[in-house]
This record gives sequence, structure tokens and C-alpha cells, in this order.
Amino acid sequence: MTDTFDALEIRDPAIREQDLMSRLPALIAQAQQAPGWMHILIDVNAADITSRAALAQLPVTRKSDLKALQEGGLPFGGLTTTATRSLGRFFMSPGPIFDPEGRGADWWRIARPLHAVGLRAGHIIQNCYSYHFTPAAFMIEGAAARLGCVVIPAGSGQTEMQVQSIAALRPDAYTGTPSFLKIILEKAQEMGADIACMQRAVVGAEALPPSLRKWLNNHGVPFVTQMYGSADIGNIAYETLTDGEVNPGMVVDEDLILEVVRPGTGDPVSAGEVGEVVVTSFNPDYPLIRFATGDMSAILPGASPCGRTNMRIRGWLGRADQTTKVRAMFVHPSQVADIMRRHPSVLKARLVISGEMATDVMTLVCESAAPDLALQAAIVESIREVTKLRGEVRIVAPGALPNDGKVIEDLRTYQ
Repeated sequence: MTDTFDALEIRDPAIREQDLMSRLPALIAQAQQAPGWMHILIDVNAADITSRAALAQLPVTRKSDLKALQEGGLPFGGLTTTATRSLGRFFMSPGPIFDPEGRGADWWRIARPLHAVGLRAGHIIQNCYSYHFTPAAFMIEGAAARLGCVVIPAGSGQTEMQVQSIAALRPDAYTGTPSFLKIILEKAQEMGADIACMQRAVVGAEALPPSLRKWLNNHGVPFVTQMYGSADIGNIAYETLTDGEVNPGMVVDEDLILEVVRPGTGDPVSAGEVGEVVVTSFNPDYPLIRFATGDMSAILPGASPCGRTNMRIRGWLGRADQTTKVRAMFVHPSQVADIMRRHPSVLKARLVISGEMATDVMTLVCESAAPDLALQAAIVESIREVTKLRGEVRIVAPGALPNDGKVIEDLRTYQ
């Protein structure tokens, strides 16, 4: 059995689900004490929210909404339940979007992904996330303190100094973006420096394609795992190892409820279908209820070979915001969902935009088991009513559309 961070990671899945659902009413009631959530969750009876089905009826709050919410109620849009001046840190991301940090130990819940790569008390971490305004570096700091690890606050940039630090202080692990780790390894090779001490890495904040992971493995870092999180939530899911090999998928954090929904809606998709990641976070200072991250993923069936029993996701599969402009009009994924709701026999739909500049062609490709000309004509009319644009319709067999989460596909060429 894998050496897990705690017993929560190997619970019976049914017991975990029961525990999360039993905590939901108190979380909703807590959130409703904050003015922002009070408005969003108006008329919601917290005691009624005791299942995923009930949770799915609540509104989705999107990451893209935060700027407007915060402008209406600085600094955090009325979404925090701890007094502003009792928090630990304020962060600022481009937008600007402001994020809070409370005072609890490992507030961002990053200890699990660090533990999963083999970091323990006494290990030294070269922390190469930026310490400037954004929270990622402090996420690592909090987790390292909980595990008893030593941190070198290296930040980003100054590649030669990074190599000198690693060569002299002998850290066991790297945390930061995978692309910057590659730059450090290349610089070390150029300088002829021995940094073989750094055998492990937990990377994030950008994609880790298989080719880059293989390159990092082949150039001196055999154990490279990635974590998936955000500045609003902290850790969402993370990779694990078995006998030194990375297991498929990412294990979801123990203190979250994760849903995958159809982009532009709050409607959960079928198991295995790609959609937008929506998270409910049991955070004592900054509760988030059905918070849509804007990231795409899918639930991976079965349990991880590492022995952890929580739900797994496939990892980051792109962005969910597929809004595009057609003939000077914005078209949104939510409009595609609206059209589908008008025609229950449509199982899945994708709006394909083709043509060249100024000659846009909009075609709604619909999966249906019972296609007919009347259905096609009705959908054409719905497209016009919902989008205020003319569009064509093509009916295809169930399962014909790829499972990639795309609701709007822009194939136009601009030459």
C-alpha cells in the first residue's frame, strides 16, 4: 500500500461521498453569511443541499465573473466569510483579480501533492514559483512547513543563480513551472554544474506534455509529477507515483466536491465526457460554491493504482471559454446549450464556424438517434432565435462527435 498523507486518502469511496454530502448544508449556511454569497444563493435553503443532484441545481459562479464581483465589493466581492483584516495575505493577479489567504496551516492544501512525490520532513525544496503578488510560492511554503521541509525561496528568473543555489545547497526537489525547470537543467549543463541532488519535481501552472516530462526525466530529474490548482482554490488534483512510475490521471483533493459540466452551463456531463471543471471548496475563510474554473477535464473511471480511492480526473484538457464572434455578434457556449434544451432528441451538439474572413458559415452539428427534416428545420429556427444569426444544421449519429469538450469550434482561416 502507498504511504499516504493520511487515512482520508484511502477511505471507502461511499464513506467519503457520505461525509462530503453531510457537510454541504453547513458550508452553504456559512457562505450565506457573506454578502456576495447571500445574493448568489438567495432563496436557497441550506438544509436541502445534501446530494450532488441538489448541489447541481445551485447557480455556477465563474472565475470570469470575479473581476466584476470584486469591482462591486472590494477586495473580494463579498465572498469571504472571515473579516478582511483577519486574513493572512492578499494577492493580485492580472485583471486585476484579488485572492485571499487565511491563517490556517497548509491553507491551500498543497501538502498532499508534495507528499505524493515522496517529500518528507528534512527534505529541501528549491521553490521557483514567483513570490511577487501571486500565491503559488506561498502555497508551497505552507505545505512545506506542514511536512517539515526546508524551502529555498528562489522565485523565478536569474537562472545562473538558480544553478549556483542548487549546486551549493543541494535541494532534493524543485517546485515551479516545467518550462523553467528545463531552462535550469540546460543552464546547469552549460555551466558544468552538478545538480544531480534534485531528483524530484512537482510542477504546475502550465501544461506538461509527455515529451517535456520525458526530456526532464532524461536530463536528471527522474520523478516529475504535476498538480492542478488555481489561485482561488489551491490544490484541486495531483499526480501520484507507484514504484516510481506516474499513475494515470490526477487524484482529486479530499476537501473538495468536483463536478464536470457542459461548458457554458451548470449541467453535469456523463461520466468520462469532457467538460468544464466546477469545484465546491470547504474553505473556512473563502468558501466557493460551484465555482467554474474555466478549465476542461473529464472524470477517469476506477481507482488509482497508488491505492488512493478518491475520484480521478484526466488532467488539464484546455480552456472552457469558447466564446467567439460571428458576423460581429458574440456566440457563447451557453447559447448552444439553450438550443439543445429546446430539442430533447439532440444528445450532443457542436457549433462549427468555417469560411474565411467576412464569409462566416455557422453549422450546428447535432447528434440525434431520430433525425428528420422537421427536426432539422426546427433547430435552424432555434439558432436564429437564440443567436440572432443564420445557421445551418447537420444531423449525425450518436457518438459521431469527438469527446473533447468543444461546444464551439472555430475553423475559419484568416489570410
